[in-house]
Amino acid sequence: MPLPRKAVIGLMVDNLMKRGSVLPLSRRRATAWARGLDIPEGGETVLYTGHMYQLMPIIAYMAKRLAALENSRITRLMGLGRLANRVVGLSHFMIGVKKSDRQAADRTLRSIAGLLRAAGVEFGYLYGRELYSGTLVYDQGVDDVLAVHAARVRDSLREAGVKRLITVDPHTTHMLRHVYPKVLGDFPVDVHSYLEVLSEKGLPLRHALGRSIVVHDSCVYARYEDTIDQPRKLLLEAGAAVKEPRMTRRQTHCCGGPIESLFPSRAHDIASKRAEQLSGFGCPVATMCPICLVNLRDSANGNGPAFRDIADILAEAFLEGPEFPVAE
Repeated sequence: MPLPRKAVIGLMVDNLMKRGSVLPLSRRRATAWARGLDIPEGGETVLYTGHMYQLMPIIAYMAKRLAALENSRITRLMGLGRLANRVVGLSHFMIGVKKSDRQAADRTLRSIAGLLRAAGVEFGYLYGRELYSGTLVYDQGVDDVLAVHAARVRDSLREAGVKRLITVDPHTTHMLRHVYPKVLGDFPVDVHSYLEVLSEKGLPLRHALGRSIVVHDSCVYARYEDTIDQPRKLLLEAGAAVKEPRMTRRQTHCCGGPIESLFPSRAHDIASKRAEQLSGFGCPVATMCPICLVNLRDSANGNGPAFRDIADILAEAFLEGPEFPVAE
């Protein structure tokens, strides 16, 4: 029995409208990655996470739980669960994310901040004032809810005096650069991916990687944001030999997201096919999207190549050792 689409989407929508995010994410957890980095609060240019990296360990855990229910009679009760969640926030009780997964997501965000600093980029961070980008709601076509949330994000940025955003993932980049202006008709904020910023700035090399890296392009970066050459340029500057898999650049193969919340088995099958395509080189695979990283890594289940975020790979070449330790 398939998962009840209306109930699953409804739960995410209710959480977004009532609690500010599609799944439980406290301000403390959302901002944990920045502890000890002394990033100024606010400013005209801010690093904007959109909560994607912070949410992915939760989304991945939820997808596994939903996969176990996919052909169960329990799915008939999910409509009632949605009603109860409106009152008491039941989704909090479904979360059992590993500490190591949270730390890995935080580490990537710290790597991004470190790389920007190494490139001489000045930026702030909104900390608890930063809001989720609304990606999952947009992907599921709930346009009326997205419009309300997008206006909320726009107003918060305007109040903070933000004029330029440096984004950390393809989905948040696309939402803020192209979707919000269409939905709102007015979104006067300049948006750039950190990969674009780093590619233009250049970084001083500290330790050449000296190994091959396979590039997995994000569908959103490659097809909608024209962010294709920038990650390759950075890897080459880091001393890596860039390898291209079958189906690359604009013809890249989907990682299985973002359907993992509704069709977890199908998403796993898609991710497994892509992981197999990437395994032929026998070297690490660089991803540039938290959804891609989690789906491909989990589908491989420890077999085949190591899947790593490109920011963490670049940090090996351009940053010094434990300059950006992960907060507990």
